[in-house]
Amino acid sequence: MRISHFWTLMDDEFGAAYAGSLARDHVLGALGNRTVVQALADGEPPRAVWEAICVDMDVPPERRLGRDTRVARGAQGGQAGQAGRSSR
Repeated sequence: MRISHFWTLMDDEFGAAYAGSLARDHVLGALGNRTVVQALADGEPPRAVWEAICVDMDVPPERRLGRDTRVARGAQGGQAGQAGRSSR
């Protein structure tokens, strides 16, 4: 998991404002009594940090992979690739 994906999951699950506060202030025993920010700065893999926060915050398993409402770039219904097309 990339760090950018980790932060997307955090924002999606907790909201941008609370995700930041949670990451800075909430101490996780599973991460050696470190916060999310400390664990990531110490080189802990983002996947391990995400799993620890999900367990600690009781995120249901069906939401641990993120939202399924996002449309991939270039997919049907997405915005990508729409510019420059003319309707006939």
